[in-house]
Amino acid sequence: MTVTDETRQALERQRTVEITTTGRRSGQPRRIETWRYRACGRYWLTGSPGSRDWYANVLAHSEFTLHLAEVDLQVRGRPVTDPDERALVFDKIVPALDWAGSLESWIAGSPLVEIELG
Repeated sequence: MTVTDETRQALERQRTVEITTTGRRSGQPRRIETWRYRACGRYWLTGSPGSRDWYANVLAHSEFTLHLAEVDLQVRGRPVTDPDERALVFDKIVPALDWAGSLESWIAGSPLVEIELG
C-alpha cells in the first residue's frame, strides 16, 4: 500500500479514529472508536490503563482497518510490550494529557500499538 501525502495529512488531523478489528474468538468484524497519537515520528493507538477488547483482537489478528474521514486504510498493528519502548513512547504521550494520571500507570497497564502503514 502506498500512503499518499493526503492520507498522511488526514491521519495527522484526526486524533479520534475508528478501527475495525477481527474478533479474536468470533472472527467477526468489530468497529470501535479510540485515540490516535503521534510520538517518536510514528502513529500509535492507546488508551487509559485497563484491558481493551480491541487490543486483544489486534494481538490475535494484527491487520485491521483504520477509518479516517477521507479514507479507510488497511494497516497492521504492532503491539508494544518491551518496557523500554513503552516508557519512551508514553513519555511523549502522557505528559500532554492533563487528565491522564501517572506515567507509570500507563506504562504498566495501557494498551500500546504502533500503526504500521505499510
